[in-house]
Amino acid sequence: MTVMKYGQAIDAALGEAMARDDRVVTWGEDVRLIHRDLLARFGPDRVSDTSISESAFLYAGVGAAMGGLRPVVEIMLIDFLAVAWSAIANAASKYRDFSGGSWEVPLVVRAGCGGWYGDGGQHEQTLWGQLSAYPNINVVCPSTPADAAGLMLAAVESDEVVVFLEHQLLSEQWMDYLAGGRRPTVSFAHLVPPDGAEGDVPLPLEPLPLGRAALRRQGSDVVLVSLGVGAHRCLEAAQVLAESGIEASVLDLRSVYPLDTDALLDQARGTGRLVVVDEDYVRGGLSGEIAARLLEAGVAPKYARVAVEGTIPFAPHLEYAALPNAERIVTAVKALE
Repeated sequence: MTVMKYGQAIDAALGEAMARDDRVVTWGEDVRLIHRDLLARFGPDRVSDTSISESAFLYAGVGAAMGGLRPVVEIMLIDFLAVAWSAIANAASKYRDFSGGSWEVPLVVRAGCGGWYGDGGQHEQTLWGQLSAYPNINVVCPSTPADAAGLMLAAVESDEVVVFLEHQLLSEQWMDYLAGGRRPTVSFAHLVPPDGAEGDVPLPLEPLPLGRAALRRQGSDVVLVSLGVGAHRCLEAAQVLAESGIEASVLDLRSVYPLDTDALLDQARGTGRLVVVDEDYVRGGLSGEIAARLLEAGVAPKYARVAVEGTIPFAPHLEYAALPNAERIVTAVKALE
């Protein structure tokens, strides 16, 4: 066991995968700067910078994966995937099926996601609900360094497409790159969950199965379901709820797809109340998918969702109110009574 920061754990896992298999390569905008330790270790042939053309270098990743490599293509922010959506929606997600299984696409798309650090609605989305709607696309967002390392190893070893979302508020690399230094009068430190930004990571590094949720807190009255920073906001809310006699479980999904339906059903049956805390949009995403799976299984708990209702604002107080904060979670739980 060793203590690592969130981004450090991801890079450690990627480095382990690259050491094990020389087919593993990574490229994207500024990756040689952001991941300079990987560059120093593996050289410019395996750690490559690209031009600012997400469509071009993501399609290149699809072709490289079909040609025998195992590329980890970094889209700086998941918001920027919008300009390369066809590579995911029309290529990566479908070529295996179109070829009758003859072509595999072992591609990892690594991207920063999430808000709380004041970059607004074009840089702080998660988009995991939309991404998981496509066939053959796995979508993960770890909430701790240990999970980040294990899920990255699993993503690289997978023969399917995995979108690996790295929450920017947890990542020291992204916070330094995006929020550090540019705003000397603004601090985001009070919003960073310490257990998510740094923590114990088991050694040797081992892959963590995709689609397996983790129960972070056990309670009997309600289950709070989330992932990424949302899992930490749920833990904050659970502490507040406990002070008023409400004991909440916290289920960290870790993956949007595969979705751990068994864990959801178990918790929903046990508490009879379920609140989805989703840093994605409320419409057409994870929170609705969870509700549908529960109902299809004949489980109908008292249900609520705390999600993003519209465009994420720049102003810190408005941004905080728009994202699923602990106060909103507590209010949603108490409304179920």
